[in-house]
Amino acid sequence: MKDKSAFNVTSYIVVIALSLIFLYAGNRIAVRDAAHVDSTMRFYEARVTRVLDVETRDLAASQWRIFTLEAEIRRGSHRGEIVTFSQNISDNPMDLSPRQAWDGDRVLLSFSEHGEWGYVDHVRIYTVLILGGVFVVLLVLFGRGKGFNSILSLGFTCAAIFAVFIPLIMAGRSIYLSSIVVCMFSIAVTLFLVKGVNKRSGAAFAGCVGGVVVAGFLTYITSRFLGFTGVTQEGSRHLLVIFGAEFDLHAVIFAGIIIGAVGAITDMAVSISSHLWELRTNAPEMATSPSGIFLSGINVGKDIMGSSINTLVLAYIGSSLTIILVLVGQDTSLFRLINRELIIVDLLKAIVGVFGIFLTMPLTAGMCAVLYTRAGRFAKR
Repeated sequence: MKDKSAFNVTSYIVVIALSLIFLYAGNRIAVRDAAHVDSTMRFYEARVTRVLDVETRDLAASQWRIFTLEAEIRRGSHRGEIVTFSQNISDNPMDLSPRQAWDGDRVLLSFSEHGEWGYVDHVRIYTVLILGGVFVVLLVLFGRGKGFNSILSLGFTCAAIFAVFIPLIMAGRSIYLSSIVVCMFSIAVTLFLVKGVNKRSGAAFAGCVGGVVVAGFLTYITSRFLGFTGVTQEGSRHLLVIFGAEFDLHAVIFAGIIIGAVGAITDMAVSISSHLWELRTNAPEMATSPSGIFLSGINVGKDIMGSSINTLVLAYIGSSLTIILVLVGQDTSLFRLINRELIIVDLLKAIVGVFGIFLTMPLTAGMCAVLYTRAGRFAKR
């Protein structure tokens, strides 16, 4: 028992140490060659203290109200300064005016090289942080150690995307390779922190690797066969402006599909490995042969697969709902609508994710059949 506890603590520390090394080394390699966009504009958080003036103008068939406001800078080198800025509000909803700022509102202001302050947006992140803090507290209270490890693994995953993956793209590195490496890191750190270094996490990791590989292969081949331009939204054109016409938009589609599928693939692998481990532990008479464990894993996977597919498809539909409504409003032909590149890409995301889940099921069950029925040094772990 002492040996098992020592092994668990040691492996936990090793996983965290290796994760930190990966993040630091990956970030250093990425930022070394990363392209930086020079900007003389600086941004500061401020709190509106009062409205100084309101002016009404008729411009382009719309009536605009120009507010002159006073605000106190709350952070940065100008902290404590009282500044004035303008905010333009239109009565035409098509002008997409921001929410009007009032006394006490927190706003984000820009400061130009000419010393002029301008309104950028309302500061909303604090509400999200409060909600996120409540989520973290509840997860730790109910999940205890596993809840804390879930938050820790999520933090490592987000750090890998923003500190390694995105800087690697900025540095001109292979988006295909970078996305695969980051996905593998995310899977490993999630499984080995939450489940521990044992046969359950090992079997789930092997199943996830297979699912991600097949998803990547299908995405790469299918996207070439479909002849995508890569311009699926306005942000795609902005990437071409920033990085140049040679920027690989196909690779961005590939990365988005793979990263989006990792969550569902991991859920499938973890569910099967955990169910089969419980079967082996609590009903060993039903898990005496590799074939029995494998068939049980397939049956468990079948039950999980339906809900996983629904989750994956509905997540993509929900994230694209606004643009789908716009396209439906513009097109009267359903055939033309479903042939748009944006819609095809979202359909491809869902289908590739389903293929990944489908392959993960037998791979995880097969690894469980091998690992759970072999006597070894860590057989009880």
